[in-house]
Amino acid sequence: MKLKEEILKKYSKPQCLKIVEWVGNTQKRFDELFALFISDEYRVAQQSSWPLSYSIEENPFLIEKHFKKLLENLQNQNAHNAIKRNTLRLLQFVTIPVDYHGEIMNSCFAFIQSMQEKPSVKSFALAVLDNLAKQYPEIRQELHLIIEEQMPYESPAFKSRGKKIIAKK
Repeated sequence: MKLKEEILKKYSKPQCLKIVEWVGNTQKRFDELFALFISDEYRVAQQSSWPLSYSIEENPFLIEKHFKKLLENLQNQNAHNAIKRNTLRLLQFVTIPVDYHGEIMNSCFAFIQSMQEKPSVKSFALAVLDNLAKQYPEIRQELHLIIEEQMPYESPAFKSRGKKIIAKK
């Protein structure tokens, strides 16, 4: 498969799943997909983010050697919404290395407090913070306060996820 050509074809779920199936659990193929995901080609990076997150959902171990680059990419101020959304989505399915916990928490808190972020980015950031709160219960109170503060101004997705998180106490 010529991966870049497949990435640039019609942006659809069937096309996404075709790429995910091709990657399978093969590290070399995933590495090829990841290289496209972090490329400077805006459309290629954007369109590779969806199959990347689905690949990790099925095979979380594939991202392990790429964590540093993944987080650098997430913190890129010019990153397309799809890149942020799918990066945060995949972080729900992996064991995040301890060395990156603080950096990820800071990014997620910044996303949920930003008025410019899209609802999907905020919703996935909430999920990542909720997962990390299992290891760091001291962040749960701050998370609850921010959710309650933001709730009146946020999307249905944020409100739904926020209510579920608050209910956990």
